Amino acid sequence: MPQEDLKGIRLNILEMVSRAGEGHIPSALSVVELLYSIHLNKTKNDQFFLSKGHASAALYAVLAHFGYITKSELDTFCKYDSVLGGHPHKNPEIGILNSSGSLGHGFPIAAGYALSKKIKNEPGRVFCIIGDGETNEGTIWETAMYAEQLKLLNLVAIIDNNKSQTRAMTSINLKDKFLSFGWEVREINGHDLSEIAEVLFNKNNINHPKPLCVIANTTKGKGIREMESNFFTWHHKAPTELELEMFKKEVLK
Repeated sequence: MPQEDLKGIRLNILEMVSRAGEGHIPSALSVVELLYSIHLNKTKNDQFFLSKGHASAALYAVLAHFGYITKSELDTFCKYDSVLGGHPHKNPEIGILNSSGSLGHGFPIAAGYALSKKIKNEPGRVFCIIGDGETNEGTIWETAMYAEQLKLLNLVAIIDNNKSQTRAMTSINLKDKFLSFGWEVREINGHDLSEIAEVLFNKNNINHPKPLCVIANTTKGKGIREMESNFFTWHHKAPTELELEMFKKEVLK
């Protein structure tokens, strides 16, 4: 059942970060449903890029759920010799197509892959999850212009709109911004699996006349009240053993 799957993924995120003593739990929890739906529904010709690499724990937990990596590999998260770093390293064998770290760079890489598909007339689409805070980076808007000019209709940008950027800057209207750059824009609840699948994978929505931006309204720290209400405090913080047990019980309710 999807809800049980999502609970298991969230538990793995908590345990990974707690074990490692570091990681971005709230940023990971806000994209669980998006990552789950994409990996559940994408075709063998589709490609996925995580631009907001600080949500790596969510990506690894989802990859483990779908069998790309093992549970024992999750246990190595952030260790010196692990393939599962605090930010992902490119490793196509386990489903990671781009290295990330500095914000804003995954999106242009995804656009490059989309252009390659267009030039080669290859099937499939390219999905890229971008954090709302990343939209403060110039590379996001350079890429948005580039994609519209080259008519990359196979490119789908998904904004994890969890309000992270509000600490640094007043939140901009992302819908109006992407519309002004010539994109098609749709807005969804980023925690609703049916809405995610409808906008990304319904055959009536797959073909669009412009590059597609999906603004996914999400909650940072989704599923854990303490993190939802204090997500700046928890941005990069590992729970104590007592907190871990308390959070796990909340996830399992």
